[in-house]
This record gives sequence, structure tokens and C-alpha cells, in this order.
Amino acid sequence: MPDPADLLFSDVQPKLLNEYEKLTSRHYKILAMSWAGWVFDFYDLILFTFLLIPISVEYHFTDLQMSYVLGASLAATAIGGVIFGILSDRYGRRPILQWTILTYSIGSFLSGLSGSFWMLMIFRILTGLGVGGEWGTGQTYIGETFPAKVRGRYCAMMQTGAPIGIALASVVGGLISPIIGWRACFFVSILPAILVLFIRGYLPESDLWLRRKKVIKSGIETIMGNVTTGIQQIRLLFSTANRKYFILGLVLAIFDMSAYWLTYSWMPGYLHSERHFTLTKSAIWILVTQTGGFLGYLIFGVVADKFGRRPAYSIYSVIMALGLVMVTIFWDYIVIYPFIILAFMFMVGFGTGMFGGFGSLFSELFPTSIRSTAMGSAFNLARGIQFFTPVVISIIAVRFGLGGGISLAALFALLTGAWIWTFPETREKKLYPGD
Repeated sequence: MPDPADLLFSDVQPKLLNEYEKLTSRHYKILAMSWAGWVFDFYDLILFTFLLIPISVEYHFTDLQMSYVLGASLAATAIGGVIFGILSDRYGRRPILQWTILTYSIGSFLSGLSGSFWMLMIFRILTGLGVGGEWGTGQTYIGETFPAKVRGRYCAMMQTGAPIGIALASVVGGLISPIIGWRACFFVSILPAILVLFIRGYLPESDLWLRRKKVIKSGIETIMGNVTTGIQQIRLLFSTANRKYFILGLVLAIFDMSAYWLTYSWMPGYLHSERHFTLTKSAIWILVTQTGGFLGYLIFGVVADKFGRRPAYSIYSVIMALGLVMVTIFWDYIVIYPFIILAFMFMVGFGTGMFGGFGSLFSELFPTSIRSTAMGSAFNLARGIQFFTPVVISIIAVRFGLGGGISLAALFALLTGAWIWTFPETREKKLYPGD
């Protein structure tokens, strides 16, 4: 009798999607669904930052109360990242990606029905659970199915959904909400759920995940490290083979996430209250940063695939830090040159393109058995810690203004660019069912 493992890993097996020389329609379907999920994922998160003011005015909530609601939704993303990451490793990438989109769509829709502080808090937590699960599942989906030589650019391409989502939130929250009201803005968020219902049957499953599942069913649990429960998956995540990179990845994500949320959680408020912009003008300026972000993500993947993950992170971290310092600490020195300020706002957005590296980096660091668990946990635990970010800024703002709080993001951006060098270079690493 031949060894089942030899059969499963032999040349008799059809090529995996990540072994194709040219991309197929299946690749593009996976990319499109993951990208669309991330667009509306970020749209739901950022839309709330634009609606903070009208909601607090209607219900007489304080800035601190609204910070708690925003912080709670970010904290919920940590829980969602862990839960949906475990489910994705057990039940597949395709169904869990759909579940996450349905979850945050329903949570955001219900937010429009809120009649009290606690109702709003609960519905934003539900939204956060879905938001937390979508990123890790989508990035795992792409990381496992796209060829190694272009994995970085397509993982980064999925990340372009973030600036698109923010741009949509800026238009809806800054330009349309004064016309239709904040509740109607939330009601629009049911659209992604409708999208899922229409196209769910057209998506292929990750064949890398399916191949591993076949190995387990063939009785080779000792080779593959059979994982049957969430607790076992967490234990494997903290095993000797994986805990080092999980901790390093978590710290990297915390640094980068802190830079991001210190920047964006109060940026519309900073422009409105301290720089005396109208909500409409604030929205337009945020669109400038997101234009930079979109281009930053696209170019980051190309840079990371050509020169490596580590150099790409370091270059982008410096660009973001420089832009942040100029639009906060040195604002008064360049305020007479609006074009220059806009250029630095563009740099802030462009620098956030380093977020495009997490999907490929984490895909290359962790085995198939816990890839989604590791990715969702590290990224979203880091985002959950950002519960404190809007609260910290509101406290610092009492003495140094919102600009003083936001300027801290520059420090965390530089820390991200330095910390990446604690990792090995993983460019073009091939992924296998048995890794």
C-alpha cells in the first residue's frame, strides 16, 4: 500500500491555484469578493467617525461617550478576528468570508435603529465582530490561492478596499448625511449583505485548504497536525514553532494599527474643530489622504514583491511619519501654502499603504492549519487594543489639542518600520498543504 501522504503530495494531484503561472477567472473571483468585503468593512467603521457629531448632537452624548462607542467597536474586532479565524480554519475560507460580511452589514443597519446609548453600543459591537473577521479570512483566501511571485501585490490590492471604503464613507458621511440624516446612512449598509446573497454560489473554495482537509480525512493527522477544536488551534498558535512569529506579528500590527487609528479616529474632528473646516471641506481633504492610500497600497505590493517585505515597510513608515508631523506640529508654518498641506496629507495616506503587507507576510509565516486563526487574531487583537486610541486622543486634546494627539501616530509609524526587521524575509515563499 502506498503512503497516503505520498499520493496526496505527488505529481498526480492537480496544480493548486497558487502554482499557476497565469491568473485564472477563479483568482479574480476570489480577489473581487475579498476586496468588496474589505471596502464595505472599512466603510462601516469609518462612516461612524463622520456620524459622531450628528449622533451626539441628537442624543446629547459627550465626546467621551462617543469615544467609548467607537472604542468598543474596535475592541469587538479583536473578538471577531479570533472567532472567525478559528471558524475559517475549520469550515473553509469561502463560507466564513460570507458570514463576516453578513454580520457587519446587519450590525451597521441596526445602528440606524438605535434609540439610546446602549443600543448604539451593542449594534456597533456586532458590526465590529464582522469587521474583525473579514480581513483575516479574505487575506488568507488570497494568500493561499495566488502565486508566490505576485502574492504581495494582490494581497495589497485587496487592501485598496480600505481607502475606497473610507472615500465612500467620506462622501456619505460628509456630503450626503446632512441631506438624508445619519440613520439613513446606516441603512445603506445592508447592501453588502444583498451582494453576498447574489454571488455566494460563484466562489471557489481555497484548494490549499481543501487539499489539507483531504489529507486529514485520509488519516494522516500526525503528519498534518490535526486540529479539531478552537482551543487546539489556539494552542498550536502558541506552540514552539509558531508563537515567536505570532508575538512578533502582533507587535508589528499594534505599532502600525496605532499609527493608523491615532491618525484617522479623530482626523475629521481635528480638521473641523481645530482648523475650522466645514464638514464638507473635511470630507474633501480626507478624500485626498485616501487617494494617497489607494496608490500607496497598489505600489506597496509591487515594491514588496520586487525588493522584499522589510524594505517596503521601512520606506512607507518614513513617508507616513513625515506627512503626519507636517500636518499637525508644523501646520502653522505651512498653512499659507494649501497645496503643500494637501501634499503632506497625500503622504499620510500613501504611507498607510504599508498595511498592504500584512496579508502576504502573515500568509508566509504560518501553516495552513492555523493561517486564518493567526492572521485574524494578530491583526484584530491589535485593532482591538485601539479601544484606547480615541480615548487617549480625547484626553491629550484637553491640553495639546487634537493635533497633539494625532501627531503621536508619527512615532508609531517609525516603530513599525523598525520592527519589521525582526522578521525573516519571506518574499516568494511557496505555500503547501502540509506546511
